[in-house]
Amino acid sequence: MNNKELEFLKRQTQNVIGILKEEYPGAKCALDFNSPFELMIACILAAQCTDLRVNMITPGLFEKYPDPNSFAAADIEELEQDIFSTGFYRAKAKAIIGCSKHLIEKYGGIVPSDVVELTALPGVGRKTASVVAGNAFSIPAIAVDTHVKRLSNLLGWVETQDQDKIEESLKQIVDENDWVVLSHLLATHGRNICIARRPKCEKCAIEIYCPSSNQKVEK
Repeated sequence: MNNKELEFLKRQTQNVIGILKEEYPGAKCALDFNSPFELMIACILAAQCTDLRVNMITPGLFEKYPDPNSFAAADIEELEQDIFSTGFYRAKAKAIIGCSKHLIEKYGGIVPSDVVELTALPGVGRKTASVVAGNAFSIPAIAVDTHVKRLSNLLGWVETQDQDKIEESLKQIVDENDWVVLSHLLATHGRNICIARRPKCEKCAIEIYCPSSNQKVEK
């Protein structure tokens, strides 16, 4: 990408983000949490599961297991049943217990704020690490979820399905102050308007910036 193309994308992303901020002034992390640890566990549970479903079970889950020590000492079969409705419960229970033990052993039960340190924890990938860093610690980070991946490609900002490459590319064209909110804006827009397989292009506030718009195809 040459400098001219880079500057064009910077202006475009700035315009799109400005419009989406007006459309969704309350855009924020869809997972409910009261601490960095709760957010991390909620993110692990959210893999292949809706945020709504996770939010339904976490109040009771965190009452039963209020801290890393509680999860680390949990009976894995009992924890599996506690999180059964989120799907992939065996892998998630193993990850949660392993993550909690690692957190206690290496960090004294305190969740680190550094993305690299977070990704070293069992069950914590780059997306979860970015969500925790950005939303629990207010550290600039771009969490590339399915909405960010899909919309950034549709808008022509990237041309790859590789999450790491998408994150790297977006960081080049999006102002650092907007890194965290970008994920929330695109996720909210993806859920409400730019719905996979049935996008509401006629209602899209950023349609003029979208080369994939059905409206453009019809014209």
